[in-house]
Formats: sequence, structure tokens, C-alpha cells
Amino acid sequence: MDIVLYFVLHQPLRIRPIIGYPLGATPSNPYELFNWDLNQVIFRRISEKVYIRASKILLDNLKMFKDFKITLSISGLAIELMEKWAPEALRILQDMVETEKVELCAQTYYHSVTWLIDSEEFIEQIREHIAKIREVFGYIPKSAENTEFIYNNDVACTLAKLGFKTTVTEGIDWIKGFKGSNYVYEAYGCNIRVLLRNYRLSDDLAFRFNLRTWDQYPLTADKYASWLESSPGDVILIALDYETFGEHQPPESGIYEFLQWLPREVSKRSRLKFATLYEAALNNKPVGIIDIPPWSTISWADERDLSAWAGNEIQRIHLDMLKLLYYYAKALGGEYLRLWRLYSVSDHFYYQATKTGPAGEVHSYFNPYGSPYKAQIVYQQALLILSEYLKSRIKGEECKFLENFKAPPELCFYSLKTGVRACSFKELLELINEHRDLIEYHIREGHIDKWLRDVLLAGSLEEALSKCSQSSSK
Repeated sequence: MDIVLYFVLHQPLRIRPIIGYPLGATPSNPYELFNWDLNQVIFRRISEKVYIRASKILLDNLKMFKDFKITLSISGLAIELMEKWAPEALRILQDMVETEKVELCAQTYYHSVTWLIDSEEFIEQIREHIAKIREVFGYIPKSAENTEFIYNNDVACTLAKLGFKTTVTEGIDWIKGFKGSNYVYEAYGCNIRVLLRNYRLSDDLAFRFNLRTWDQYPLTADKYASWLESSPGDVILIALDYETFGEHQPPESGIYEFLQWLPREVSKRSRLKFATLYEAALNNKPVGIIDIPPWSTISWADERDLSAWAGNEIQRIHLDMLKLLYYYAKALGGEYLRLWRLYSVSDHFYYQATKTGPAGEVHSYFNPYGSPYKAQIVYQQALLILSEYLKSRIKGEECKFLENFKAPPELCFYSLKTGVRACSFKELLELINEHRDLIEYHIREGHIDKWLRDVLLAGSLEEALSKCSQSSSK
């Protein structure tokens, strides 16, 4: 049986609360909203305890045990922060990859919620991540995940079109075609293999390892290896946050000793062998097809759905606001799109979840604001500042913006009376040139000027034509 150890490395940039600030002290530049001092302190602490200390244990094991292998999924943002604040941690990860026994998995660069916003942006962030992995590690990923194992048939097929052969998601009993977590599957409708996370064995480490009321406490490497050995199936995917090893589970819990001894205990059992994600997918024959339509999208969080990021009304409103701003940031490009992407990090929405029970306890643990309601206010204020910031930058680059901006369907100009439709300034010019008789009515009634002001943030049609018609018609 193949054992896949799959560790996700990611750290967000937390937003600084500005509740109660005097009007004159409120930042106008969204970059200033990120709590750089706090983010640096947290990142360096986690780097010392996890990205350095735990990684050294894994590196020693990779060198000591010839059959020991792991898979890492490192967000592009985490790599950036290592370059900036923890270069030693990055060097150790590079040494691990150089053993050729570590697979690097692709993901969204910013560990973001972009799949819930725009599929093209999702693809761009995957490509940006691939480029970063290649630049830093000299490695080209063959496998990919969506943020937090968010998955449906469309996610799988999008990754397949990008050339990936393997992806991952949560092992849930109600999945159509499910025969158990410990097998390889094929995705519905496309040629990509899917491995399912064994959430019970994964959560034994992620959540229950240091739980003294648990009837299996303490969990030793020997006991855990025996559980792996007695499990049915072909492959066990143990997937969890890398920060489990020293941060979520503190050093005094014995987590480092567990990590150190696990390869030795597994090697004693002839039925078990370590494999990377890609190897396990190829080594084992698929037992069937899993079918998860978009309306049944799953993840590895909470109730195994999207409720961790879109479970309450405020979260959904903020997703809609972020989606609207995407089209403006995309048209401006460059640093403005980069800024928008920092706001798309999934953690910002995770903090806003108003969960109770065990799921609520996990959200509270990660929430830097102490309350989901405060997190909602902080993020909404940040979105409003981002909105004004983009608006101010558009005014300085009107023609570039008009040339690049394409409105989403709900913001396109459309008339039931004449049937004309335009989603960009270029399309409007084409209407004027080709259907002047139809568009004349809307020009005369002021409909076009209103659309230009409200959606494209331009002045009148006459002003836009005099400034920008030449560049937009190229």
C-alpha cells in the first residue's frame, strides 16, 4: 500500500484593523492595510518552529531512509515571505527537493478563492505558481490542487486542460462513485486521476494528536503505522497543513519525535511503502469515476463544502464585491491586479465564518481578530479602500483602462428595446460604426453616457471619443 504524506505550506498577509481610526489617519493605499509587523512576527515564529526545525527532521529522514518520500504544496505567497523573512527555511526546502524524493504540487499562487470568482483568473494564478516553483526549485509540477482541496468536475477538467495528471480532494462517503478513500479514481469527463484524502487518519495528526481526552492519546509513530498497515485499499493520502508540525501541535506535544520516527516504523511493515502523489496515482489502477457536479462542490474544511468561505451572507456579499473589483483590477493590470490578488487570499474569508461547535473552535484558533464579526468589518473596510484606490488610478489611466476593460455580463450595456449589447468601449465603438441607427436612440436619451459613467468610470461619450477612440479602435 502506498502512503502519501502531503503537506500544505501557506501563510496569509493579515489585514490591519482600522476600526475607530480618525478620518485623517485612515490609509488610502490598500498596501498600508496589511499588518506588516504582525505578519513578520508570526511568519518568523512559524518558520523557526516548522519551516526550519520540522523541515530539518524531514530532510534527515529523506537522506536516511531511501524509500521515504513526501509531497509538498507551497503557496507562492509563502515562498515570497520566505525569501523576504526566512531565507534559511527556503534553503532547507530546496535541499529537500534536491534529494529527488519530494514532489512539489501546483496550487493557486495566493492560496486564493479565485475558483469562486473567475475561472480564467484561477488558471492565471496556477500558471504564476508554476513559474515561481520553476524559478525557485527548478521543478515543474505534474500534480495540482485547488485551494483547501475545493473540488468539482469542472475543477478537475480545468486542471487536466492545463496538463496535470493528478489532483486531490476530500474523501467523503456520499460522493457518487465512492468506494472508499484509499483508492485512486478518475475524474468525471476528463483524463486526470484523483486521490482522496483520508480525513480520519489525517485529522488524527492535525487535530487530535495532542488531545488528552482522546481515547487514543498519546499517538505514537508505532501506533499510527499499525493503523496504516491495517487500513484497507491501495493508497492512503495523509494531507494536512505543514504548520501542524510545531505550530498547531506544539513541540512539547511530541510532534517532532513522531515525525522523526514515522519513516522508521513504516519501513518495518512490508505492506507499506511511501510514494509521492504522482507516483501513487500512476502505480495504482483507478477503481472508478467520481462525479461531483458544481452544485455539490466539496473541500477539506468544516462540513466538507464551501461554507468555510461562503457560508454566511456577509461572506457571499464580500465575494461578490471582490468579483466586481476583479474586472477593474484586471483592466489596470500590473501592481493593481497584484493587490487585488492579495485580497483574494482564502484566509480573509475563512476568518469571517460564523461557525459553532468544533468547526467554530478551529476558525477561532486561526482568527487574528478574535471575532468573525470584526473580521467581516475589517475586510469590508479594506474592500472599500481598495475600491476607491482603483477608482483613483483609473482616472489617471483612462484610455488604457477603456482599452482593456471588459464588463461581466451583469454590467454590460443591453437594451431590450433595440437589442444592442456592449460589454466594452471597443464593442460600443463597433456598435456606433455598424448600427448607428440603433445606437442613436440610446445616445440621445443619455443611456450611453450613464453606462460610461457608472460602469466604465468615463465621462460622456463625446469626451471618451475625443480622448480614447483612436487607441481603442486599434
